[in-house]
Amino acid sequence: MDESGHPSTGGGSRTLAATGSEAVRELEPAVGPGAVVRLWLNRRRLIIVYSVFLAYAAIDAIFSAGRDQVWAIWAACGYAVALFMLWRWGIRTAAVLVSVALAVVAPLLWLSVAYPLEDGMMVIGRSAGLLVHHGSPYLTASQVTSWLSYNPYLPVMTLFGLPAAAGLGGLAGNPGVWLALGSVAVLAAAFWIAMSPREDGLRPGPQRPGPEWRRDVLLATAVAVASPVIGLNLAVITTDPPVLALTLLSLALSAPRVAKSAAARAVSSGVALGVACDLKNTAWLAVPVMAAMFASRDGARAAYRFLASVAVTAAALIALLAPAVLIRPAAAAALVHNSVLFPLGLTHDKTPAESLLPGHLLSATGAAGHVASIGLLLGAGLAVAVSLVVRPPRDVPAAIWRLVIGLALMFLLGPDVRFGYFIYPLGLLGWLALNQVTRPEPPRAPPQPRRAPQPRRAPKPHPAPAHMKG
Repeated sequence: MDESGHPSTGGGSRTLAATGSEAVRELEPAVGPGAVVRLWLNRRRLIIVYSVFLAYAAIDAIFSAGRDQVWAIWAACGYAVALFMLWRWGIRTAAVLVSVALAVVAPLLWLSVAYPLEDGMMVIGRSAGLLVHHGSPYLTASQVTSWLSYNPYLPVMTLFGLPAAAGLGGLAGNPGVWLALGSVAVLAAAFWIAMSPREDGLRPGPQRPGPEWRRDVLLATAVAVASPVIGLNLAVITTDPPVLALTLLSLALSAPRVAKSAAARAVSSGVALGVACDLKNTAWLAVPVMAAMFASRDGARAAYRFLASVAVTAAALIALLAPAVLIRPAAAAALVHNSVLFPLGLTHDKTPAESLLPGHLLSATGAAGHVASIGLLLGAGLAVAVSLVVRPPRDVPAAIWRLVIGLALMFLLGPDVRFGYFIYPLGLLGWLALNQVTRPEPPRAPPQPRRAPQPRRAPKPHPAPAHMKG
């Protein structure tokens, strides 16, 4: 496939300029039998996608304010330039990289220099200092003076504040910059693994990665990073992108792979998700969903290996990044107080996060409404758990859909949830779209031209018997 989205010869993944099964059948001889088609990365669909991105950024630039508005203005310019490049010249790689530069890198640097440090980044920076000096990134209940005293994150999030704790200043010490770099690196690794050649029924056998396969990885990563779903969160600096990226990496590692056993898949996937779970509590819902998938697809032993890998990884990281929790009861109580009770709204000081979501509106009515919100949240979790037992997901796409439903219910019914948390279900759906593959149908044999009917020949007369001659 060339840069304009037209087919070319060679191995690796393919994208097509036209869409639909008829177009796939027509171009199948050009891409070759068994080639993988990624329709969401072709020129026509990228034009549609970037048109949607531009419309969202333009609306956000008009109706939002503050950091979001700054991002929206930069992003609208980036999407417009990328859209023009796609429409006028059809160069996909350059267009999406320009969108990353203008919709993510430029506003991130602008906001990091022109605006004060975001509250979440101040918390991460303080937690890193506490870890270095006291062995725990959490303040105890007696040290809490306001909602900003709480650290709702889990110990791995502290890593992004260590450069500042080490004395680095400016952009080099900004936790948001390191958070963005780490998120993009993990997301690229997830796409690299998910798009690598494998025995998945779509290809006849393992193929050697070619330049177009690498281009697909670059395109998918750049489109995901530039999208409003991830790009906005990276630019205005929220703590959700690295959690989403590690969850996607865990899903990519769990897929069937050439020369990799079910045990290796379960362990590697569990380690990746264990790191995500030690960043933020939102990753924990993926644990039962993926365990049910491993059990139904690879057997109970694979599910046990996956769960053990998650648990061991999470425990080891807590011991490494919050060692005081293991030896001081007050530090262990502080971890629960900060990362469990505060996000649920069960502490004296409440988070100022507000939204028009049902759970928050219900909890705002009073103590009874808050209890009702927690009850609905637990009921939704129980319903998802029952569905995993009755009808467990049998592959990665099914697990993603179950996870999307569970996360959406959790964010809709939770007491203190902001709209930004929908980065998780939307990001998972985007992952499914960008990794969707199609195998061209075998070419149909051209119809044979009908032959004109031949005139029937008159039968030859039989020779007369000898006794009748003369």
